[in-house]
Amino acid sequence: MKNEDAMFLAEAAAVFAQETSLRDACSAVVPELANVVNARVAFVALRKPDGLADIIACEGLGASDFRRLEARIVKSSVWRIFAMQQPVAVDDISKETALDFVSFATGSRLLIAVPVIVDAKIRGLVAVAFERTVRVDESRVIIVLNAVAAMTAQAIRLSNALEKAASQTANESVHRSQRLKERFGFSTLVGNSSQMRAVYDQVSQIARTNSSVLLRGEAGTGKELIAKVIHYNSLRSKRPFAPFSCAAFPQNLLANELFGQTRRGRIEQADGGTFYIDEIADLPNDAQKMLVDVLVRNEFIRADNDERVFTNVRLIAGTSRDLEKLVENGEFDRELFEKLALFTTFVPPLRERKSDILLLAEYFVERLAEKHERSILRISTPAIDMLTAYHFPGNVRELENVVEHAVLACEANVIHGHHLPPTLQTAEESGTEVRVTLESAVAAIERDLIQDTLKSTHGNIARAARLLDSTERILGYKISKYNIDARRFRR
Repeated sequence: MKNEDAMFLAEAAAVFAQETSLRDACSAVVPELANVVNARVAFVALRKPDGLADIIACEGLGASDFRRLEARIVKSSVWRIFAMQQPVAVDDISKETALDFVSFATGSRLLIAVPVIVDAKIRGLVAVAFERTVRVDESRVIIVLNAVAAMTAQAIRLSNALEKAASQTANESVHRSQRLKERFGFSTLVGNSSQMRAVYDQVSQIARTNSSVLLRGEAGTGKELIAKVIHYNSLRSKRPFAPFSCAAFPQNLLANELFGQTRRGRIEQADGGTFYIDEIADLPNDAQKMLVDVLVRNEFIRADNDERVFTNVRLIAGTSRDLEKLVENGEFDRELFEKLALFTTFVPPLRERKSDILLLAEYFVERLAEKHERSILRISTPAIDMLTAYHFPGNVRELENVVEHAVLACEANVIHGHHLPPTLQTAEESGTEVRVTLESAVAAIERDLIQDTLKSTHGNIARAARLLDSTERILGYKISKYNIDARRFRR
């Protein structure tokens, strides 16, 4: 082997070791292969599952001849290599109907090809063609071609392994995506009120599109949950969902956190997926304008180095503030508002959908009881009354916290009023006594217990008295004292 051959093969091996893409590696090596053996044309062809050719790298042919070679080589004598399983030489390709164009275009005559063998099966070939005037040492050429073919085969093995790993990862991703889709399906949006039914309708419509969405509503109403439902029921469901709260960072750090400087920003990390930005009104002006570029051109200019960054994200924004007023005052970018407001969903506060409180409370009890390993079956009637009487300034988020407090405080299988936080038992919140005394606390527990027992006996006072180990006369007195209407429990 000549020194130049050895140097070429060493360099080719380094290329194949560094490149993870088979096409890129062959595209880098094939021109050098043609040069080292003094060939006019060199190419690597693989046979596709349907039997057609895939020329993954070629040197010496123009674009039209490249496409013609890919179409015709399967009809040429060179393709016999798959049956012969050994090197093939065509003395004069100008006499081959399928390959004569190569001779006419390049002046080539002799073509030598060797098989690319992967796991005892021929997957393709490496070939070179020489001009008529070139003296060719066929033995030397075959040695060099065999070495390149062996490197190509190894690269194919690596590519197959990577594809298999990617396929497994993709399957895992599909299963994960399916689990997330089930977890954040439309059933996640609990509520039967007319306001929530309107939200369901809007979300089901917008989820199927790629439009930006503006979610408006008070803090704690569940805007991020709705954003997740939109994402996991959209075409982007297999890509990332990236939530971001402007309230979690100082204003001077928001642009850097979103768009990055020394590292990739949050928006880039969500590329291909959905980016949810909460309290968007808190964004500084420069970040608002960069966000407009993302929405209009799928790009932004990084402020610190003028780097143009391309990104493809769906933007869902949440706000609890009056954006129209902020726009009028010049505190919020008008173009950004107009882009976001193309589709707007208003998420109602919990106090405006009282009928959903029980549904949400029961949903949270089931989920949180499982989380904390408690066997809680239901919420007592007095506790339900206290929940529905409360105005929940923190909305759904506060209700979830209240239920979790009750689940942790409850040692039995029924949540009673005294298991709820003190905030639900003050005059400001629920109309009970201003000062909680021992007598009033005991009375509250007693009232709860009586009402809950009457509920279990469907208003049967005699049976309730027996369950409470009391007498019908004493229980009747207590019912009158606490102004309890036993008839409401009958059915």
